[in-house]
Amino acid sequence: MNEPFDARDARRRALLTGGAALVAGAWLGTLVPATLANAALPAVPGNGGPKRVVVAGGALTEIVYALGAQDRVIANDLTSLYPEAATKLPKIGYLRTLSAEGVLSLHPDLLLAGAEAGPPNVLSQIAAAGVPVKRFAHGYTAELVRDSIRDVAAALRMNDEGLRVAGRFTSDWLRIREQIEQRYGIARRPRVLFILGHTGNQVMVAGQDTAADAMLAYAGAENALHGFNGYRPLTAEAAVAAQPDVLLTTTTGPSAADPAATLLAQPGLANTPAGRAKRVVSFDALYLLGFGPRLPQAVADLAQRVHTM
Repeated sequence: MNEPFDARDARRRALLTGGAALVAGAWLGTLVPATLANAALPAVPGNGGPKRVVVAGGALTEIVYALGAQDRVIANDLTSLYPEAATKLPKIGYLRTLSAEGVLSLHPDLLLAGAEAGPPNVLSQIAAAGVPVKRFAHGYTAELVRDSIRDVAAALRMNDEGLRVAGRFTSDWLRIREQIEQRYGIARRPRVLFILGHTGNQVMVAGQDTAADAMLAYAGAENALHGFNGYRPLTAEAAVAAQPDVLLTTTTGPSAADPAATLLAQPGLANTPAGRAKRVVSFDALYLLGFGPRLPQAVADLAQRVHTM
């Protein structure tokens, strides 16, 4: 029989206060231990899996919807922007700055936490309060997306549906990869400069070990910048030296600003081959960089845009 909410809340408050030192001492800056990340999920009487699911991560939200389990989601984070119905759900804030109290106040029986979800001590507190926390690995590969589909399905007790959706994803992925190889395999690889965002005169660009770098490789393009991991500010001199054929950027939601005009106003970018020819490509951020179920189509769209400008 399920524990009453008021009794469960009392137990959780005790763990969040009296047990805080124990949680902090056990953490030491690592990810959620395997015993917490893959804790046994509660059996829900009369149902095959958890009924009150909170999701922290836009790609995970997409997977839940692809599985047809959206009716189990009671809240998600601010990066959960697709499908549109997901934006109507209660929000738990930004996935990197979650609050244990905020999540626990929703009385979830499962938290699906993307690789960037945290802080780590908050996830530990949520798990210590009796809520299973399922963590997902960091990475930018189709294999990881496939495995995440299966793992979300397993957490929701929907293994058969998980196999079906993962199988469809794999089939789409192999088909798109073959099409890209046939269409662009012998073509010159365009040099693409990915710009994450810009405020004033600061332009952040992508190096290796980024979703943007992986997407460009899958699309048969070359990242115009090498020699560093993650993102860093771009100087006008470095922009000109990179000699990009195409400028690639992202948007989040509707915006009145023209991405091309905004980028070409930045120092150095107008003096690149891409800038002089006004070759600027823009995509929705979650679609391009989310590495969710829409990955095959996103790669196909990116390849078509950067190879035909």
